[in-house]
Amino acid sequence: MTTYKGINGTAVQNAAGDLSGAVDGQVWYNSTATNFKYQYGATTDAWSTGGSLNTARANLAGAGIQTAALAFGGDGPTGATELYNGSAWTEVNDLTTARFSLAGAGTNTAALAFGGSPPITAVTETWNGTNWTEVNDLTTAREKLAGAGTNTAALAMGGVTPTVTAVTELWNGTNWTEVNDLNTARSILAGAGTQTSALAFGGGTPTLTAVTESWNGTNWTEVNDLNTARNGLAGAGVDNTSALAFGGDLGPDQSTLTEQWNGTSWTEKNDLLTKFRKGAGTGTVTSALAFGGENPSPTAVTQEWNTGVAVGAWSTGGDLNTARRDLGSAGTQTAALAIGGQPTPTKAETESYNGTNWTEVGDLNTGRIEVAGAGTNTAALAFGGLLPVPNSTESWNGTNWTEVNAMTRASTRALAGAGTQTAALAFGGDPTTAVTETWNGTNWTEVNDLNTARSYLAGCGTQTAALAFGGSDPGVIAVTELWNGTNWTEVNDLNTARRALAGAGTSTAALAFGGTAPATAATETWNGTNWTSTSGLNLARGRLAGTGTNTSALAFGGLAPPETGATEEWNDPGTIIKTITTS
Repeated sequence: MTTYKGINGTAVQNAAGDLSGAVDGQVWYNSTATNFKYQYGATTDAWSTGGSLNTARANLAGAGIQTAALAFGGDGPTGATELYNGSAWTEVNDLTTARFSLAGAGTNTAALAFGGSPPITAVTETWNGTNWTEVNDLTTAREKLAGAGTNTAALAMGGVTPTVTAVTELWNGTNWTEVNDLNTARSILAGAGTQTSALAFGGGTPTLTAVTESWNGTNWTEVNDLNTARNGLAGAGVDNTSALAFGGDLGPDQSTLTEQWNGTSWTEKNDLLTKFRKGAGTGTVTSALAFGGENPSPTAVTQEWNTGVAVGAWSTGGDLNTARRDLGSAGTQTAALAIGGQPTPTKAETESYNGTNWTEVGDLNTGRIEVAGAGTNTAALAFGGLLPVPNSTESWNGTNWTEVNAMTRASTRALAGAGTQTAALAFGGDPTTAVTETWNGTNWTEVNDLNTARSYLAGCGTQTAALAFGGSDPGVIAVTELWNGTNWTEVNDLNTARRALAGAGTSTAALAFGGTAPATAATETWNGTNWTSTSGLNLARGRLAGTGTNTSALAFGGLAPPETGATEEWNDPGTIIKTITTS
C-alpha cells in the first residue's frame, strides 16, 4: 500500500501550530487546532517589463509568441518591422506598403499583414522571415480591424470601410473569401485564436463595447461580455476557449486592465504595468506580449505576461497590543518599532516587535498621530504628527524617547519619512505640501521640494536615495518620485492610485501595500523602473504602518475599519499555508 512516508520519505509530523522548516508540499498535523495543514510556494500571474521597441508607435500589428514576436506598421505611417527574441527588438525589412491601423496573424517567421490606412486599403502582405511580399487583397478594404490565425489560414474581422463594418473574411494562403459577418459591427476591436476557432472582443460601434463573440469556423455567436467595455485593446490566445484581453481606451483615459477568458466568462487579472491603447499583442494566456501603443503619446514599451510566477506572500504575525491607525514605524521585519497613533485619545504608546510578538516599551513624550518614523528599533526618530506639537522630533535610544530640535515647518502631519536616526528625510504632509527636509542628527534643513505636493503618502529609502509614492493632492494619486540627495524626479506611477498606504525597502527595490479609497490589500513591488502588482495583504486596510525590505517586510495596524492591531509579514519568495478540510 502506498503511504505518505513511502512517497515523501518521512512520516506526517506533529506541531503545535505551524511547522517550522516545512517545505513546499509538506503535510503536518496541527495539534493545537486539531487539523492537518500543508505548505506550498506562492505564485501569481503578472506583467513584467521587456525590451523596448526601437521605434515608438501606436496602431501597429503583431504576430508570433512572447519569445519570438514580430511588430510591423504603425503611425507615421510606417512600414517599420521589428523582430523580438524574448529580450530585445531588432529592426528588419519594412512592409512594402507603409500603413497604420492594420491587422496581423501568424508567427515571426511566417506572418500576414492586412488592411490599414491611409488611404483605407485592402493590401495584404506575407512575411517569410526575411522579406514582405504583396499577395492578393482583402475583398473589403478597411482599417481598424482585428485578425487571427496563421499566414496560410487567417481570419479578418470588423473594422472601418469608412463606416463601421461586421465583415469577416477567411484567407486560405492565396485568396480572401467573405464569410458570415460578426453579429455586432465594430472597429478597433481585438481578436485571438485560429481561422476555425477565434474570439472577437471589445471595440467601438462607435460607442465603447464589451461585446464578445466566438467563431466556430462558420458562424459568430455572442457570448459573455468583457467586464469593462473598451476599444483600442489588444489580445492573445490560441482559440475561442482561451484568450487574454489587455489595455484599451476607456474614453477619457487609457487602461491597464487585463482579463482572461476561460471559454465561458472573463475574469479580471493583474493589471499591465503601464497604460496602453492602440498597441499590439500576441502569445497565449500563460505567456503573452504587449508592445507599442499610446500612453497617451506613442510608446516603445514592451510588457511580458507570465503565469505561475513565484512571488512574495503575506503571512500572519503577532498582533499589536494596542489596535491603532495613523502610527509611525522604524526597523526591520524581525526588529520593528510601532510609534504613536490613534483612536482617541492620541497614543504615545511605543511597541517593539521581535519577529513573533509585540512588547510595550517607553512612551513618546508627546502622544501623536499621522507621525513619520525612521531608523531601527534601537535607534529611531519620530517626527511630525497632529497637534498639540505638530513639528516636534523625538529620538529613541532603545529605552527612552528624548525630545530634540523641531522641524522647520510650523505644522506637518500625514507626511512620509526615510533614512536613519542621524540622517533622515521628511517629505510631503498635510496641509498638502511638497516641502522636503533633511535631518543631520541635530537639525532639520529644508531642501528641494517634491514635484507633486501631497499628504498621506508613503516613502522608503535613505536620506540621499529615497522613493515617495501615492498620497492625496487632494485627489487620490499614483505618482511616484525618486530622490537623489538633491532633487526629486517623477518616475513611473503605481498601478493602483491610493492614499494612506505604507512602504518598505529602498529607492530601487521597494514595496507598497495597503491604502484607502477604499481600503485596499493591493501590494506592488518596485524594481527601480516599474511597479508590478503582486499578492495582496490578507487584511485590506489603510492608515497602516510598514517597515523592512522589499523581500522581508512588516505591515501593522491601520483602519480596516475598525482600527486593527493585525500584523502581517511579507516574504519573497513566499509560502502559503492551507488547512486540509474534508468538505
